[in-house]
Amino acid sequence: MTVKYAAFAVSLAAVVMSTPAMAADYKIDTDNAHASITFKVNHLGFSWIIGRFDKFSGTFAFDDKNPDASKVKVDIDTTSVDTNLALRDKHLRGADLLDTDKYPTATFESTSIKSTGPNKATVTGNLTLHGVTKEVIIDAEHVGGGKDPWGGYRDGFTGTTKITLADFGILRNLGPATKDVELILNIEGIRQ
Repeated sequence: MTVKYAAFAVSLAAVVMSTPAMAADYKIDTDNAHASITFKVNHLGFSWIIGRFDKFSGTFAFDDKNPDASKVKVDIDTTSVDTNLALRDKHLRGADLLDTDKYPTATFESTSIKSTGPNKATVTGNLTLHGVTKEVIIDAEHVGGGKDPWGGYRDGFTGTTKITLADFGILRNLGPATKDVELILNIEGIRQ
C-alpha cells in the first residue's frame, strides 16, 4: 500500500466515522394490527370508557444512537372510532363531538424529540383534531427493536398523552370528569 493510498484510506475512514448515522425509516404496521391508538375517558366520574381508532397509518424515522433526531407522523381516520357500542360511536361521530363528516381525519406530526432517560423521551408535536391544531407532548418509551421472523427489522414504542377536548373546539359538556381524554399509543414499525 502506497503512502498516498494509506493517507486517503485513513481520511475516508475519518469522514465515515464522523458522519452521523442516518435515522432509518419505518412504516407503522397497521396491516397486521401491530399498532394501536386507544383512548380512555371518564364516564360521569363513575368509571372509564375505553375506545380506539381502528384505522390509521403513519411513518417514523428512528436512530437508536441518536433518538433525538427521530420523527413521527400519523394520520387517524376519526370515522373509525370504536367504543364497542354502536349507539355511542354514532354519538361520538356526531356534530357536537368529533364531527367526522366535517373532520374525518386527525393528524399528529412531531416537531421535536428529547431523550429523558434510557429508552425514554418526550415527543413534542402538533395534533390536529376537529379542525384545530395544538401542541401536545407525548411521554414515550422505546419498547425494543430487532430482526423479526420474516426477514425484516422492527422497532416499537409506547406513549401516553392527555388532551382537553375544549382545546380542540369540542365544547359538548359531558361533565367535569369528562373534559380530558387520555391517549395511549402502541406503535410498531417495519424498517423500509
